Amino acid sequence: MSGYEKPSRGWGFCALSPVLLSLLMAAPLGLLGEETRQVSLKVISNGLDFSQNLLHIRAVGTNSTLHYVWSSLGPPAVLLVATNTPNSTLSVNWSLLLSSDPDGGLMVLPEESIQFSSALVFTRLFEFDSTNMSDAASRPLGKSYPPYSLANFSWNNITDSLDPATLSATFRGHPIRDPTGAFTNGSLAFRVQAFSTSGRPAQPPRLLHSADTCQLDVALVGASPRGNRSLFGLEVATLGQGPGCPSMQEQHSIDDEYAPAVFQLDQLLWGSLPSGFMQWRPVAFSQKRGSRDSAMPCQSSPLQPTLAYLLPQSPIVRAFFKTQDHSCAFNLTFGASTGPGYWDQHYLSWSMLLGVGTPPVDALSPLVLGIMAVALGAPALMLLAGGLLLLLGHKRDSEYQSIN
Repeated sequence: MSGYEKPSRGWGFCALSPVLLSLLMAAPLGLLGEETRQVSLKVISNGLDFSQNLLHIRAVGTNSTLHYVWSSLGPPAVLLVATNTPNSTLSVNWSLLLSSDPDGGLMVLPEESIQFSSALVFTRLFEFDSTNMSDAASRPLGKSYPPYSLANFSWNNITDSLDPATLSATFRGHPIRDPTGAFTNGSLAFRVQAFSTSGRPAQPPRLLHSADTCQLDVALVGASPRGNRSLFGLEVATLGQGPGCPSMQEQHSIDDEYAPAVFQLDQLLWGSLPSGFMQWRPVAFSQKRGSRDSAMPCQSSPLQPTLAYLLPQSPIVRAFFKTQDHSCAFNLTFGASTGPGYWDQHYLSWSMLLGVGTPPVDALSPLVLGIMAVALGAPALMLLAGGLLLLLGHKRDSEYQSIN
């Protein structure tokens, strides 16, 4: 196994300075959680073909290790493995991994330390005409264009985008065959970012992350749509922990400070804790600097069981899980016919978190707490002032002496 490694560790929020990256402190938080982790990013390349590579994020805590293995072999995919030891390692056998039978080509050792494992595979990019759609939740009534199979994309060398300061790297790709020239000046990007501690990004949707999570930002930029008002969608496949599919939940809040006009948080949960989760806000953006004006709805379909062989195959998923009997898939659709939409600036972005343990929960922001304090405190102050006035008035009346 050959590789190129840029280790990073430390305190801080998303973008960490080299000085802060040299600091580390670990403390237990929750069942599998850690307040901070020692995080390293490593590109594992095939020595015979450096365009074939994996991104391994290793997040080490006091008593556990999280392994995120991101791959552009076949369709983009991520393998998530949690172990109960800080000493677990990733083993890659490229000869096996690239063979027709990749069983054992990718392993996390020791195998008995594995507490949880699953995967996500991003299989297809959909495009359809939204002209006849009445709302984001309706079925597409307009023209549906042939989907782009992400297994047939060519991806950049991940080493070139590795950034240890922000613990991030970007897979950027375009179709190998592009007869219409739609991606001549465009690309589909998957930006992956790990975190050594808790925090929140500066840009919407400002998902609350912890040391047990990493974030994926998907961006479609510059590709020419095949319709005047095209909407795009993403097909996501995963593995169930049993005969059924993972569950999907919605959380609602009265607070939208971190994502204006968005009061909902969606979650995919793989099972009972300790388990894995995927978390996102149902919003995408049509401009690089996300704002209320460029916010688009993100509609998700229910998870449905599917036969694994009907989906594009990921070598790392086949190598690690050997059999894929319990595959499920769902679609994410970005935008609505009323706009804003991708057609505004030929830009679309969407973000999600992937992690293990208890999903981060948004607390009420200081602004909302202040408003509540004023709203609840003002009546109390008025009652108090009224009581004092009555008391003082009664006292003056009691001091009055009548004159005969």
